[in-house]
Amino acid sequence: MHPPRMSAPSCIVPPLEQLIIRPHIVPFLPNFHGMESENPYAHIKEFEEVCNTFREGGASIDLMRLKLFPFTLKDKAKIWLNSLRPRSIRNWVDLQAEFLKKFFPTHRTNGLKRQISNFSAQENEKFYECWERYMEAINACPHYGFDTWLLVSYFYDGMSSSMKQILETMCGGDFMSKNPEEAMDFLSYVSEVSRGWDEPNSREMGRMKAPVNPKGGMYMLSEDMDMKAKVATMARRLEELELKKMHEVQAISETQAHVMPCTIC
Repeated sequence: MHPPRMSAPSCIVPPLEQLIIRPHIVPFLPNFHGMESENPYAHIKEFEEVCNTFREGGASIDLMRLKLFPFTLKDKAKIWLNSLRPRSIRNWVDLQAEFLKKFFPTHRTNGLKRQISNFSAQENEKFYECWERYMEAINACPHYGFDTWLLVSYFYDGMSSSMKQILETMCGGDFMSKNPEEAMDFLSYVSEVSRGWDEPNSREMGRMKAPVNPKGGMYMLSEDMDMKAKVATMARRLEELELKKMHEVQAISETQAHVMPCTIC
């Protein structure tokens, strides 16, 4: 005689609302194994994208997530889910919170926050490479809790002298006077336009001489780099002027439309 099979109640309270799970959805779901190298936030984001794609009719999206999420968990992650107290999860918010608490603990958050706050450019790293690496660090910890001005400050402090000179040249030396949102946008812009530039490496920077009255201890850019930076700056300002002109024309047109007399009356 075999002992009777006993199964512990699920940690998820069965919802009153019914939802039919289409089998074709399951293969599209991402998997999470509970490994240290996996990012729980990235997993949830990808999972929610799949749910949003296959949502049907008036079905509750949170109910759909609650029902499908267990299918994404494998190995250690599945064992963790089965170890939760029976009937302790009542909705998607509860399940998501427990999942993040388990697989993104405080010490991991603190480690990623240190990567952001202590960020610095690597040797011979290009501006766009440095910026992309910084954004990867930010995206890896979406709950970092830093204000935008701090994010700008951390990156600026970690840039090399040549990067700072490129930045200041392109914004006419007034980068630090920008508001935080403008500064983040400008850093992203500089990253894009400087992709094809031949930036000086650390060895070349060491051979460069500082100007007579160096600004903030920065180095002078080569003529080629300086010209590219200035051309990019002019192009951006022309775009801003064109956009401003378009807005002004649009505003005038809307005003005229409001004051135009009604020919019928």
